[in-house]
Amino acid sequence: MSGPVRWLLRQEQGAEHLRRATWSTIAGLTGFYALRYGFDAPDMALYALFGSVPLCLFAQVPGAAPERTRTFLAALPAGLALVTAGTLLAAHSWSAALGMFVVGFTTSFLGVGGPRLGGLAAAFQLYYVLPCFPPYAPGTLGERLGGLTVGILLTVLVDLLLWQTEQPVPYRLLLADAVEAVAGYCSATGRLMAGLGDGTDRAGARRCGEEAGRALRATLLSRVAAAERPTSASLRDRACYDVRSAVRHVRAQLDRLVAGARGPDPDATRLLESTAGALREAGRTLRSGSPGPGDDSLHTALGAFRAERARRLAGVSAVRLRQDSVVQAAAAGAVLAGEGARIAFGAPLDSRWRRPGGPFPYATLRAPVRWWRRLRLHLTPRSVLLQNALRIALALAGARLIVGVLGLPHGFWVLLAVLSLLRTSAADTRGALPPAFLGVAVAAVLATLMLVVVGDTPAFYIATAPVVFLVGFAVGPVLGSAWTQAALTLVLVLLFVQVLPPDRHLPAVRLMDVVIGGSLGAAASLLAWPRGAGGELRRSVVEFMARGAEACGTVTFRLCHGVAHDRGTDPLRQARAAMRLAQAAHTQYRTERAGRETTVPPWETAMQPGHHTVSGGELLLTARRDRGGAPLPPEAIALLADLAERVAADCLRATHVVRSAGAAAVSGEPPGRYPAPESGPLRHAVERAREGDGAAVLLIADTEAWLTGVAHDAGRVVEVARGGVGGGGA
Repeated sequence: MSGPVRWLLRQEQGAEHLRRATWSTIAGLTGFYALRYGFDAPDMALYALFGSVPLCLFAQVPGAAPERTRTFLAALPAGLALVTAGTLLAAHSWSAALGMFVVGFTTSFLGVGGPRLGGLAAAFQLYYVLPCFPPYAPGTLGERLGGLTVGILLTVLVDLLLWQTEQPVPYRLLLADAVEAVAGYCSATGRLMAGLGDGTDRAGARRCGEEAGRALRATLLSRVAAAERPTSASLRDRACYDVRSAVRHVRAQLDRLVAGARGPDPDATRLLESTAGALREAGRTLRSGSPGPGDDSLHTALGAFRAERARRLAGVSAVRLRQDSVVQAAAAGAVLAGEGARIAFGAPLDSRWRRPGGPFPYATLRAPVRWWRRLRLHLTPRSVLLQNALRIALALAGARLIVGVLGLPHGFWVLLAVLSLLRTSAADTRGALPPAFLGVAVAAVLATLMLVVVGDTPAFYIATAPVVFLVGFAVGPVLGSAWTQAALTLVLVLLFVQVLPPDRHLPAVRLMDVVIGGSLGAAASLLAWPRGAGGELRRSVVEFMARGAEACGTVTFRLCHGVAHDRGTDPLRQARAAMRLAQAAHTQYRTERAGRETTVPPWETAMQPGHHTVSGGELLLTARRDRGGAPLPPEAIALLADLAERVAADCLRATHVVRSAGAAAVSGEPPGRYPAPESGPLRHAVERAREGDGAAVLLIADTEAWLTGVAHDAGRVVEVARGGVGGGGA
């Protein structure tokens, strides 16, 4: 036996599959056998089994056992309510189907609130599905609720006592690695700008940049275990997401510095060292999970750098103006990363950010408001999460209605097949059906032979069920869906013959129900958004890029005119909402196997101009509100408005490339070429520097550096498309 166990443990996720199989066997069958044979309560026994198994096998609840315990206990009242609703609505097929639609949609859509809620969706759906079929027996509701309670409590107890498998790396640790890698990159860039070394300094900085890029890619939601994705509306998840956005912005600025650094620049070197120190402190906060005392050293260093910039403006060059603005933007991003890391672990929002338009508006909101805003964001047909919820709700409700109209025996199995075989795209659903049908057919033949040979011998079924349960659900997920469906078929037959008289036709009914359920799931996936995230992702990314292009103009207008035109509206709101919808589509796309296309350019590259627009624009708007000041002179406003218009055009050109999957014409000079000596706003800033208008000069330079950075990213999109770089994107 040790040989097969060692083989299983060597497989990917093998230890976790073995633990879940053991967990469901002990928790599910203990309650089932105790109630079925100890108390002669078959209905109660069945609900104890189905109270436990969905949580053990299907729920993806993050955290260690004590954290899961709190989640499971909180789910108990919801489970009792769903069993009650299913029992009462089973009186008519139409009422059961309507309830199925509501339950299917609600439990699926609540997944937008994060992995803890989303991981329970399948369990909640099964809690409603089981009692919503005939016989309509409201008099047995007490037994059903008692059985469910026993099953969930046994699940909690066994989970606490069973050995623990290795958990996915927490997102905060992945983020800490990325923050520390960017801190190393920042130090290397500082050494390069000190001008103390030879050509190896630039090569070393680039190596550090590559390491930082790899660490940041590891924090992409699409590459993180589903249970660890920071997708909820909690303060920790919101703040961690903002930390990643700020650190990605820092890395983008460092890339620009390494590509065109002019040294020696001791002031920039000192600020970059302070920036690296602040990033390391943010990494320690993320790693320890404790905010610790606040540290204003980087904020102080940033203020000193700004003052020094203003002092030495006389005779400054356009190249130096842009370089200093990029260094300053990197430091400002690190300030926000440090503050976000502290907010994530319970630190109160710093008083300097407690104002309208601040960078952490959610930190002062009550939890219900944050959750409502997250739900409202996805209340659009363009959200893949809403699409998934509607798809599964329609499939389950349609299946329940058809089962009632046709009077199919064991109709519960039809809906179970819909739940287990329906995927987010028609191609993935079609791919899941043949192995599932094959596995059920083979298991049906074996189960029929077993019923014919064994007959009414309860001892055989009692002894065999735990073995099939344990082996089937431990090995099945490793070998594939055919084996999983075969194991599930054998287990269902072994259990139902202990509740009902043995019927040799039962396996054939199971096969018929799976074929019907799988076919209904395939029809639903074909009719409702058949391409899944693959059909929505390109449109979402293009929308994000377009909203980012629009924001270039609106943010520039706000920066140029200052508080006089700040009406409390957020010029980045639409771009930020489009960013979150595109991120959700991208994350789901990475889970879909069939129909994957080679994207030119990769999705992460395509979204970078929009990310730069949002993160850089937020930093500039925050600084503008803090420092106030009069509007810029008309000539400066006109030059920056013209630059914003050109950059928006560059972004739209990149948008056309993405929309056409790289087929759009990309001849001529790529966008993003904005040499500092040729920049109209910078030449104007140099002229004003001679007149001593320091505040206006710095604002012009900072805005110009942000816009040209966005243009550089848009140019990268076109360059990658021209080079034919694909691969789906990170």
